[in-house]
Amino acid sequence: QVHLEESGGGLVEAGGSLRLSCAVAGSGFTILGADWYRQGPGKQRELVATLSRDGSTTYVDSVKGRFTISRDNAQNAVYLQMNSLKLEDTGIYYCNGKGMRSTWPHRDLDYWGQGTQVTVSL
Repeated sequence: QVHLEESGGGLVEAGGSLRLSCAVAGSGFTILGADWYRQGPGKQRELVATLSRDGSTTYVDSVKGRFTISRDNAQNAVYLQMNSLKLEDTGIYYCNGKGMRSTWPHRDLDYWGQGTQVTVSL
């Protein structure tokens, strides 16, 4: 059974860094791109970063220059490197991995991770 496993969240002081991982567990799915979302306390879920299949990236204005989304084909995973963390970055981060079935027919698939908590403190 294929699913995405998220890891890397935790408690960090403002100004610190965390690296979130979103790895494919199980076989049959090749991740090609992803969206990272976050939901802060009392807030709606927002799209934070996107990695498209062609390798292009986009970010919400509030994280530009601080966050980097990337993919590791060998690990079949995507990452979100978060630097210079701020209090307002606190929330649960969700990965929506997009790709295709590894074997024929190579139809498009997407999966959600379980979420990982990021807490930024003073």
